[in-house]
Amino acid sequence: MDLARELAQAHVDAFGSVLRDWTVDAAEQELREHDGGCRIPTTLLAMDGDTWLGSVSLLQNDDERIRQYSPWLASLVVREQARGKGIGRALVARCLEEAAALQVPTLYLYCEAHLVPYYGALGWREQDMVMLGKLPVAVMAHDGAPRAEAAA
Repeated sequence: MDLARELAQAHVDAFGSVLRDWTVDAAEQELREHDGGCRIPTTLLAMDGDTWLGSVSLLQNDDERIRQYSPWLASLVVREQARGKGIGRALVARCLEEAAALQVPTLYLYCEAHLVPYYGALGWREQDMVMLGKLPVAVMAHDGAPRAEAAA
């Protein structure tokens, strides 16, 4: 994955406030382990030629403080210049397809409260509210194959 360092930096920039001990080096090492195709862990990229537009990961475990749920859709990142074009929605749908191919019965994610309606519109339901440090987050769940409107 030639883009691992750049992508690792984007992930730490986006999620470092929640995962305070996560470094770019650690994120890069994780990403380099995510390139084996349809398996967990994996990271999916939306590309425009040689430029990545967004990414999402499928992980067995995400934050150690909420290990009671598994596996996870994690680290959805869309570059600022690519936002508002459906890339995030497409990455979520593709991650759900990967999970379905792996026969994952329920996939989880966590997000801040303001993102609950976005994921709700993609077929996710609220499962729990938890504190990650001082940050309250919603744990959301998606059962089974992706809904048609999520893939649109």
